[in-house]
Amino acid sequence: MSVGETAIGQNFYRRVSGQKGWRRLALAFLFGILGTGAMPPLHGVFLLVPALSGLLWLIFSGPSSRNAFACGWWFGMGHFSAGLYWISNALLVDAARYGWLAPLAVFGVAGVLAFFTAFVSLLTRTFARHSSGVGRVFIFAAVWTGFEWLRSWVFTGFPWNLIGSVWVFSDAMIQSATLAGVYGLSLLSVIVASIPSILAHKDGWQETSSPTKIILFAALALVVVWAGGALRLSSASDDVVPNVHLRLVQPNIDQKLKWQQDQRPLNLLDQIRMGSSPADPGKKSPTHIIWSETAATFFIGNNANARNAIARGTPEAGLTITGAPRDSTDPANGYRVWNSLLAVNAKSEIVGTYDKHHLVPFGEYMPFRSILGFTKLTAGSRDFSAGSGALTLKLKGLPPVSPLICYEVIFPGRVVNANNRPGWMLNLTNDGWYGVSSGPYQHFAASRLRAVEEGLPLVRVANTGISGVIDGYGRVVASLKLDTKGVLDSALPRALKGTLYGRLGDWMVIFLILLSAGAGALMKTCSRGS
Repeated sequence: MSVGETAIGQNFYRRVSGQKGWRRLALAFLFGILGTGAMPPLHGVFLLVPALSGLLWLIFSGPSSRNAFACGWWFGMGHFSAGLYWISNALLVDAARYGWLAPLAVFGVAGVLAFFTAFVSLLTRTFARHSSGVGRVFIFAAVWTGFEWLRSWVFTGFPWNLIGSVWVFSDAMIQSATLAGVYGLSLLSVIVASIPSILAHKDGWQETSSPTKIILFAALALVVVWAGGALRLSSASDDVVPNVHLRLVQPNIDQKLKWQQDQRPLNLLDQIRMGSSPADPGKKSPTHIIWSETAATFFIGNNANARNAIARGTPEAGLTITGAPRDSTDPANGYRVWNSLLAVNAKSEIVGTYDKHHLVPFGEYMPFRSILGFTKLTAGSRDFSAGSGALTLKLKGLPPVSPLICYEVIFPGRVVNANNRPGWMLNLTNDGWYGVSSGPYQHFAASRLRAVEEGLPLVRVANTGISGVIDGYGRVVASLKLDTKGVLDSALPRALKGTLYGRLGDWMVIFLILLSAGAGALMKTCSRGS
């Protein structure tokens, strides 16, 4: 290690590790906020370096494992409250009833998710305390990625803003998701962002090799990943499905007005008009019109007038695909309501149905309703029922499709039926709840990563945006901006042959986590023997 490297490393390490008491926890909180700047839509990826390296220094310089746990929790509190601030906007739609809950919701959700980073910090300190600096980094990255994977399952799962999503600004970088999904990108990102922590010159951080060379080698790994992605894209196909011309309808309806009784018929008619308007010069007339989640605010299965109106604006040999509530009564289960996708033909027939199966707590059903004493936050007092699960829907004139409603698209490895591979994915959503905020950009970024992971095109239709068509390489073919009203006419890209992650799923992720942890453990053994 050179004199300059030693001075830089010791200076920053001394400033971080020298903090005591509440200042130490406040610094962890600020590191967490700093890391949020790497997420969409800002993509300040370089901010991960001080955020994660700083957290590692806090973990190992503290007086106890308890302190490491506390630093991890406060890091997560800063990271998730800054990254999920937009949740409060949903509660301000009906501010008179729920506005007081807005700060509680943001900090409450952040506080729960912060336990994931708290346990990351605790386990990293426990298993890597005597490791070399690089060994600590590899174990930290393995534990971090493992807990990201756990976050996609625990308490129904919420894999939002996974670290790997910082790279969606680069088509080339996200191509590696075909191998190990977004989790593989997360693992690599955490390793590279944490490796500068070895610049510290004491407490087990010093390496026998020059830390500058190690840091440059880590940076080179990013270059290799980018180059591999660029090479893949250099031979990428732009083929489209013949005779399929989609029209995406983005009405930009204010969430406060969407369910008002006097506005609902007007909103329906406006979307019919938008869907049936003439195509722009040079564009072919749409064969299939697609609306967003609950774009039809009627039980159209029971409402012949609404269904007939939709049918009149439907292409003669095509379909209008819309989100709408669906209900049913049967002796075994009584009355139930679903958040559904319905396909309506020009004869006013419903020819395809999908019911959302991964419901949003508090938004679509109320956990602990009897204890908390209030209903879900969306329209209607009755909880939605869950559908039967992921399916591949066959619709006239279209390749088989995997329907996804709202945040069902954020779950890696769970967006298609593995036993019946579709030809594309369709995500209907309503991000109008979150206004003009980072939320819709983060949601759109997750959609792009699912397309790369599965090698399937993904069409996303959102009430207020961002609507768009994404090909199987994750490239945005066409899109409509957030908070705009309009239609988007586009062809449907062809599906790719398949991906390694699509075939192996999370087994590949688990293998890489174990490989990283094992590498860190070996470095620990080597450092003890040196």
